Amino acid sequence: MKPGIHPPYRPVVFRDKAAGFAFLTRSTAVGEKTSDGRTVEWEDGVTYPVIDVEISSASHPFYTGTARVLDTAGRVERFERRYGRGGERG
Repeated sequence: MKPGIHPPYRPVVFRDKAAGFAFLTRSTAVGEKTSDGRTVEWEDGVTYPVIDVEISSASHPFYTGTARVLDTAGRVERFERRYGRGGERG
């Protein structure tokens, strides 16, 4: 790799405040994401920069198993019962 052109790759804590979940990983995220100086002391006693995220695997419906399946057939049937078929009024 060409020296001096890549951002620093360092440990960063990503925190999902909605789920109360955080994980330590490595990232090149710098600048506006971590420039406000927010840090957190991790379980190993070391202080790392922290990035707050709105959603993670701990709160995303797909990963938590709370994803809803749309019942489009049921919606069509309910519409037809309510308004009739083929524009009939009833």
